[in-house]
Amino acid sequence: MDILQAIIIGIIEGFTEFLPISSTGHMIVASQFLGVEQSAVVKAYEVIIQFAAILAVLILYCEKINLKEITLWQKVFVAFLPLAIVGFILKDWVKEIFTVDTVAWMFIVGGIIFIVVEYFHQDEKSPSKDIEEISWSQSIWIGLGQVLSLVPGTSRAGSTIIAGMLSGVNRKASTEFSFLLAIPVMMAVSGYDLLKHYEDFMGADLTAFVVGFVVAFVVAYLTIKLLIAFLQRFTFVAFGVYRILFGILLLMIV
Repeated sequence: MDILQAIIIGIIEGFTEFLPISSTGHMIVASQFLGVEQSAVVKAYEVIIQFAAILAVLILYCEKINLKEITLWQKVFVAFLPLAIVGFILKDWVKEIFTVDTVAWMFIVGGIIFIVVEYFHQDEKSPSKDIEEISWSQSIWIGLGQVLSLVPGTSRAGSTIIAGMLSGVNRKASTEFSFLLAIPVMMAVSGYDLLKHYEDFMGADLTAFVVGFVVAFVVAYLTIKLLIAFLQRFTFVAFGVYRILFGILLLMIV
């Protein structure tokens, strides 16, 4: 993998990781377009850029990282547990169902769900309008919703945001809780992958890794800020339409 490929993949990871559009499908298309094989080195690189995305969240929400917010982080941990438990049990099953068709269809199904939920959702009537107002029961529902992201193409961000909205949390708070929830999830997944692929760093082009890390961090940082600004004026309907169109495209070209 050369520096240009590292930059492109870094941009895609940074842009899609926190949007409800699933980074998986975009990585499939990008890898085929760039001719990048899913080698051990590429897997190691993906770990690096995932850490870059985590760093972007940590910096943007650094004011939430203190003892005064201990209750919030306890709720984040509670929401993390269902995915951690079910993911560990079903990790082999997830690998078996990973196909391009599955990813594409889940893009389409997820897009339809977003449009339907938004049709009935009344943001101004949501009981919880801030992440500190999210209740224990809502955090559990969000955690259960996140389990659905084990199905390739579902989108971790998408499943948690939808679960939040359905449980009475407004768009902005659901999205921000999804950002915070990404920290333990991605650290666990990336940490596990790092243990599996740490030897692959020895023979890799570290220049490409560093460049990709910086690119993924900057793009993730800007994407998070832009998404929050976007939600001040718009709904998730556009993402639902995009998911449907991208899923159809994926079925046609891959």
